[in-house]
Amino acid sequence: MHSKRYSPDLTPPWKKQRPAPEVAAEPDLVVEEVTTGFCGAVIRCEKTAQGPTVTLEDRFGKHRVFPMAPRGFLLEGKVVTLVRPPAPQQQGPRRTASGSLAVPGARARVARAGRIYVEGRHDAELVERVWGDDLRIEGVVVEYLEGIDDLPAIVRSFSPGPDARLGVLVDHLVPGSKESRIAASVTDANVLVVGHPYIDVWEAVKPASVGIPAWPSVPRGQDWKTGVCRALRWPENTGAAWQRILSGVRSYRDLEPALLGRVEELIDFVTAPEIGG
Repeated sequence: MHSKRYSPDLTPPWKKQRPAPEVAAEPDLVVEEVTTGFCGAVIRCEKTAQGPTVTLEDRFGKHRVFPMAPRGFLLEGKVVTLVRPPAPQQQGPRRTASGSLAVPGARARVARAGRIYVEGRHDAELVERVWGDDLRIEGVVVEYLEGIDDLPAIVRSFSPGPDARLGVLVDHLVPGSKESRIAASVTDANVLVVGHPYIDVWEAVKPASVGIPAWPSVPRGQDWKTGVCRALRWPENTGAAWQRILSGVRSYRDLEPALLGRVEELIDFVTAPEIGG
């Protein structure tokens, strides 16, 4: 009599499920997710607390995020297991998160008198995440304000001049808004006020980079960040939500062009050798 502990596996070989071949989830690889039938090209792979995920983009531009489960995908009709691709070998000059050429061994420049002001801590952290290397080399300091209602007084207090230019990044700078009226009241030639159209800088992060299909619409009169957390069924902790969003930002590719262009414009303005030319 055989004990259960040592009983042999009596499953016939032809009924045993063979391990699916592992395939590196390289960008642009086209696969089909087995449970949903969603077919698309690989956009990115990410490491999360729940395990690795892969983002696919279908032919209509729709993005979906899936866990990289064993036997979870079809490649040319055959079941495969997607795995994270190996880290690329360093080739040629390294680039910073903003896309600029990295300067190996470069020391941070002594801070300029000029500054870039942004509206809040999240804005400052996002700018640091993407442009931090560039700003340190250029000696540009980013400071955050608590709103821009007192912007004219803040500008006067800063005392801008040709050698101390001030750049200001404003949230929700759209025609007819309160923000646009405040920005228009600043006319100093040594100050540049630009902005993005989003209610909050959270929206400047591409939804796919956060693993969501789109940023939700929040009813007027409701705190926008809290409303986003509710709509996405995230815990109503905006600090934790922001860290979740920020962790999805690895480079300028994760940000909307409407923000990218404005930050680059401010950096150029603050570091330019002269105004007007």
